[in-house]
Amino acid sequence: MSGSEDFAARLAAQGLSASSWGNGPGDTYAAHSHGYDKVIVATSGSITFHLIDIGREVTLDAGDRLDLPAGTTHAATVGSAGVQCLEAHLPAGSLLADPRHLRAGW
Repeated sequence: MSGSEDFAARLAAQGLSASSWGNGPGDTYAAHSHGYDKVIVATSGSITFHLIDIGREVTLDAGDRLDLPAGTTHAATVGSAGVQCLEAHLPAGSLLADPRHLRAGW
C-alpha cells in the first residue's frame, strides 16, 4: 500500500472520505474560510497554512494532519517540492473549535 493509500485507509477507519489534490512549488492560496470542517493530510511535499485569525502558521510535511474548523480564516503557501494532500469535509462543529496540527503517526 502506498503512503497515500495508507493515509486514505487511516482516514476511512475514522469515518472520513477523502479526496486528493496537489499543487506545484510556491503556489499560494489567498485568505479564505469554509462553512464546513475539514481534515487535511499531506501525503508528499509540504504546505504552510497561515491561520490568520489566531496569528499562527502550521507547516504540514508528508504524513502530517491539520484539523481545520469551519470559519477559520486561512491562506496557504506550497513548499519547494510541491504538495499532494488528502482532504475530508465534515459538517461544521464536528471538530474541536481550534485548529489542531498532528504530526506523522496521528
